[in-house]
Amino acid sequence: MLQSLMHIQTGRDGVLNRRSFLRNVTLGAAGLGVLGFKDALTLQADELRKQGMACILLFMRGGPSQMETFDPKPGTTNGGATKAIDTAVEGIKIAEPWTNVAKQMKEIALIRSMTNREGEHQRATYQLHTGYVPAGGLKHPSIGSLVAAEIGPKDFDLPHFVSIGGRQAAVGSGFLGMHVAPFAVPDPTKMPGNVELPQGITDKRLNRRIELLEDLEEDFSEAGGKLRVKEHLAVMMNAQQMVLSPRVKAFDIAQEKDTVRERYGKSAFGQGCLLARRLVEAGVTFIEVESNGWDTHNDNFNRVKTLSEGVDPGFGALVGDLKERGMLDRTLVVWMGEFGRTPRINAQTGRDHFPRAFSAALAGGGVKGGQVIGSTSADGTDVTKRPVTVPDLFCSFCQALKVDARKENVATGGRPLKIVEGGNPVKELFA
Repeated sequence: MLQSLMHIQTGRDGVLNRRSFLRNVTLGAAGLGVLGFKDALTLQADELRKQGMACILLFMRGGPSQMETFDPKPGTTNGGATKAIDTAVEGIKIAEPWTNVAKQMKEIALIRSMTNREGEHQRATYQLHTGYVPAGGLKHPSIGSLVAAEIGPKDFDLPHFVSIGGRQAAVGSGFLGMHVAPFAVPDPTKMPGNVELPQGITDKRLNRRIELLEDLEEDFSEAGGKLRVKEHLAVMMNAQQMVLSPRVKAFDIAQEKDTVRERYGKSAFGQGCLLARRLVEAGVTFIEVESNGWDTHNDNFNRVKTLSEGVDPGFGALVGDLKERGMLDRTLVVWMGEFGRTPRINAQTGRDHFPRAFSAALAGGGVKGGQVIGSTSADGTDVTKRPVTVPDLFCSFCQALKVDARKENVATGGRPLKIVEGGNPVKELFA
C-alpha cells in the first residue's frame, strides 16, 4: 500500500491529484486484501463516472426499416405482413420480433418522426455520426470522439471511445486528433490483440522504449513533422496505458456467467452490448456497437426478422442491466441507423432508401422513457407530427450528456466549428 502511495501524482503546482490518489489508494487496498481487486476497480470507475456521463450508440448500418422495428403499420398495404405487439407501456406497440425491447419500454423513448434529406449510405452515415454533411476535405469528428473529448477523464487508462463489431469505426476523430480516435474491437468475444506485454518485457522496459522512441522522433519533429510526431506519440501513449492497465480485463466477456451471456443473445451484436456494459462499468465514456446488413432492398421481411432477432436481446438486456445496476441515469443509450426504408414495397419484396421519415430510440441519460415522440401518416410516407431533424437529435444527445452543443472547436485551417450547428434539443425527451 505504501509503495502504491509513493507513486501518487501531483499537479504542476505540487497539489495532490485527486484521481491519482483514489486510483492508488483503491489499488493499494486491493493489494493488501482490504478490498477485492474487482471492488477496487469498481470504486475507481464509479468515481470517474461521477465526473460525467457515458453513451452507448447502437448503430444499425444500412438503414433499418422503421415499419419492421418501431413504427409498424399492420393491416395496411405498405405495412405488409408485419405484426405489432404490446409493450410494457399501454398504447405503445412495436414490431413483433422486438419482444425484449418491448419489456423495457418504460425506459425507452421512441422518436417516430426523424426526417432528413441524405439518402446515400456513405453521406448519411457520416451525417448521423457527426451531425454534419460531408464538406470537401474537412473531416468532422464523430459524436463518439466529440463526447470523449468533452467529458472523458483526462487521466483514464483505457480508450475513451470504443467501436465494437465493425471492421473499423464508421467515422473517426477528424480534426480532434488521435487521443480520442475510436479503438476498434472487431470481435467482442475475443480480447483485443496485443494488449499484453511480450514475454520478458517489463513495464519499466516498455517505458524506456517509449522514451527512446520520443528521442528518435525529436529530429523529425523539429524538421517539420511536429504534428505527425504528436499524433504518433498519442497513439503510443494510449497503447502504453492500456497495456499496463488492470482495467483491460473489462474487454474479457468470458468472465461473465453463461446465463448473462445467453440473456444478451449469442449473436455478435448481443455480445457487443454485453461488452459495452462492462466497458461503461470500467469507466469508458463512449461505446458504439454496430449491427450490419440492414440495407434490405430485397427480401426485406425475412431479412429484417433475422436481423431483429439478433439485435433485440442485446438491446433489451443492456437497458435492463444498466437500470438494475443503477447506471442508466448516467448512461445514454441510442438506437438508430442512417435513414429508414421506403413505405412502398418494391418488386423484390424489399424496401429502398428513405430519409424522409424514420425512427430512433433513446433510453437513460435523463431521457423520459415510456413515450412516443412524433408520428407518421397511416401509410408511413410522411411525418405528420413533431418532425425531428439530425441537428435536433444531436442537440438532444448533448443535453443528455451535459455537453455544450454550441461550443466551438478549431478545425483544420483555424476554422471555428460548433459541436452542433443549428437545431434544438427535443424537449419532450426530458419533460
